This record gives sequence, structure tokens and C-alpha cells, in this order.
Amino acid sequence: MNGTLILSVIALYFLVLLCISWVSGRKHTGNEAFFTGNKRSPWYIVSIGMIGSSLSGVSFVSVPGWVRATDMTYMQMVFGFFLGYVVIALVLLPLYYRLNLISIYEYLKKRFGQGGYKTGASFFLLSKILGAAARMYLVAVILQTYVFDNWHIPFVVTVIASILLVWLYTWRSGIKSIIWTDTLQALCLVTMLVVIIWQVKDRMGMDFAAMMQSIADSPHFRIFEFGDWSSKQHFVKQFFSGAFTSIVMTGLDQDMMQKNLTCRTLREAQKNMYVYGLAFTPINFLFLCLGILMVTFAASSNIALPAAGDDILPMFCTSGMLGQPVLIFFTIGIIAAAFSSADSALAALTTSFCIDILEINRKQTPAAAAKRIRLKTHIGVSALFAVIILIFRALNDRSVIDAIYTIASYTYGPLLGLFVFGLFTKYSVQTRSVPFICIISPVICYVTDLLSSHYFGYVFGYELLMLNGALTFSGLYLFRKR
Repeated sequence: MNGTLILSVIALYFLVLLCISWVSGRKHTGNEAFFTGNKRSPWYIVSIGMIGSSLSGVSFVSVPGWVRATDMTYMQMVFGFFLGYVVIALVLLPLYYRLNLISIYEYLKKRFGQGGYKTGASFFLLSKILGAAARMYLVAVILQTYVFDNWHIPFVVTVIASILLVWLYTWRSGIKSIIWTDTLQALCLVTMLVVIIWQVKDRMGMDFAAMMQSIADSPHFRIFEFGDWSSKQHFVKQFFSGAFTSIVMTGLDQDMMQKNLTCRTLREAQKNMYVYGLAFTPINFLFLCLGILMVTFAASSNIALPAAGDDILPMFCTSGMLGQPVLIFFTIGIIAAAFSSADSALAALTTSFCIDILEINRKQTPAAAAKRIRLKTHIGVSALFAVIILIFRALNDRSVIDAIYTIASYTYGPLLGLFVFGLFTKYSVQTRSVPFICIISPVICYVTDLLSSHYFGYVFGYELLMLNGALTFSGLYLFRKR
């Protein structure tokens, strides 16, 4: 691999991001710009940027690799995502705009008091910092393995430099700049995807029609699973898990909703959500088609594929077999995936900590002091981000990342139960009981999963999220004020 070329591409890409950040935020550096983007973001720009945030480094390298093990059944979950986005547009966004929220967890204070408010925000902070750091870690490992190890650059330097780059173009205007930089990064990701598909097609000696026929004829072109109820890929499990996953990981996630809340009006925010949901489906379909093409190409050319699915796409792109243009676009894509998920996560974590934990907007903090608090929080969150990534590296086990994602899915269940109970019932709840309910529900889910797999052979998948939310809802109902 040409390390000089890779470093040059990264440097040029970062300079472009820095220029966009400076232009978009040069007149607005206060907390209002950082937290809400001054409520002036064009909805279509927000929609494109959200695609970039959703397609993290994990999606970038993992989704094509899933084809070998699970075919294209991931599309069942993607179809469910759109149902969830419709619910967000029709139920959650009207609530957030009506209450004029900065952090969406402020709703929990109005509904459940201080106990529910702090609990919901804390669950978000925990799950987001772990999940975002895990995504960044996977990308950092790829860059370290294929680029910086050859230059004898320590992993700690790679991590600190990556976080510093993200901090540099977000510290002034936060979400106001991120809306625009994420748009560029989303376009880079989609361009990368198309270029790599086209290059694989050419290497296989096919025209467009032959490529489509090859994909359709592949044994991996299996989208639906209706037969095996014990399979995690069964349609009912995947579809409804997708719907609930998008509701909690988009509609109840400050990171994603903070972008929506920068739109001028509710109507524009809803249009953004519909367009984003529609666009997300064909993009994931293309990622899976790329997976089929790589598996087919490897079989026809006697290429040994890596044991780990996450290594398949990096191997093709960095080995030189697809040409130098693919290497360049892969570099841009992997950096865009890393930056687009990290920048918005840092902004959302900073916003939630300042608004929900420190409550700087409720304590009548002077503007200058509030800005200093936000800057210090942003630095602190960035440093914590780097520390967690280095801890992952010290453990040196990618299965740790899988465990982190599982933990994150557990932490979103209580948020689902809190919001559903708040929206669809009129009961008040004993506020001191809320933290205990939200902690006990994931514990019960974990024990249930262990017992079910041991005694009945049934292993829970993403449906644990729904069970978790239902248990939280039931606990809140039991402790309602009569």
C-alpha cells in the first residue's frame, strides 16, 4: 500500500472539512449554534448528512461481509427501519417541536420529574459513548493495520490525532458545522460504494446487465426467511426489530434528533425523515450487492477470503487487485465513515451533558460562562472518547466490540419504555422508582436470555429490545401514582 498517497488523501480531505466548517460557522460560535444550528438548516442537507452518520465504519466494512453468513436477510431489518422512521415523523417530531426542546430528554423531566430525566439522559450518555467509541475503534484498527503500522506510528498517536481532527472542525459551531460536513461525507460514502461496485464489475469482465444477473443468480441473493422461527433472520423478528431499533436509535437518540431539530419547521423535519428513510433502503441494498459481487469474484478467481467478514472489503480495496482509484476512494470512505459518526456523537454527548446533567440553560448561566462550560465539556468528552478507544485496544479482542453493541442495545430498552409510557398513558410515576426500574429491566432481559438459550434452545436477537421496553413499561405501570 502507498502510505504517502493515503496520508495525502487524508490531509486533503481534512482540509476540505476544515474549510466547510469555517465557512458554515464563522459568524455563529455561540451555544445556540452549537446545540441547535440556529434552527436554520435546510431539511434536504440534514437528510443527506444523516445518511452519513448512519453509515458508520461498522456499516461500511461489516454489511458487505454479512452476505457470506446471512445472505441478504439484513434487508428485512432495513424494511423495518422505514416503518420506524414514519413513527418518528408522525409521533416524536411533533412532540419535540411543540416543546421546543434542545435535548430530547428534557421531555422526560416534564413527564416523570428529575428522576426520569436524569435516568434517561444517563442511559443515553452511557450507550452513546460506548457505541461511538466502538465504531471509531474499528476504523482506527483498519487504518493502523493497513497504513500506520508500515510507518511505525503507535496506535495511541493514530487515535489522538483522529479525535483531534474531529474536534478541530466541530469545536466552534458544533451541530451547525456538522450538518454541512456530514453532507460531504455522505456523498463521499455513496460515491465510494458506486466506484467499488463498478471496479469489481470490470474486473469480472461483465457489463451492467451481466452484473445484475450474476447478483440475482447468486445463492446469497436470499432476502426473506419465513421458515425457521428459531433463526435470528426470521422475517417477523428482523422486520419489527428494525422498526423498534430505528425508533430508539434514531427517534430516542439525541445524536440523530439533534440534526432534525435544526430544521426551520416541523414540516421540514418530517420531510427530512421521510427522504432519509427512503434513501437508506437502496444504499444498504447496494452494500449487500457489493458483498455478493466480492464473494462471487473471489470464488471465480480462487481468492481466499479472510475468516472475519469485516476483513473482506478492506482486503479487496487495499491489496491493489481493484486498482489505485479504489484505494483512494476506500480511504476517503473509511475516513468519512469514521468522522461522520464521531463528530455528531461528540456534539450530541456535549449537548446532553451540558443541557441534561449540568442544566446550563435552566440555571440562568451567563452566555459567556455557558460557552466556557460547553468548550470544557467538549474537550472532556473528546478525551474520554480517546481513552475508551485505547481501552478497547488494550483488551485486543474484537468480540469486546460485539459485547459493547449488545450492552448498548440493552440501554436503549429503558428509553423505549419511558417514552412509550409517557406518550401513551396519562399516569404519573413515583419519580424515585424510575432509576431502579430502568436498571432492573435490562438485568431481567439478560437472565431471561440465558435461561431461554439453556433450557429451550431459543436465543434472543434484536427482539430483546422490545422485551426490555415492555418490562420498563410494566414497571412504570406498577409504580404509577394512583
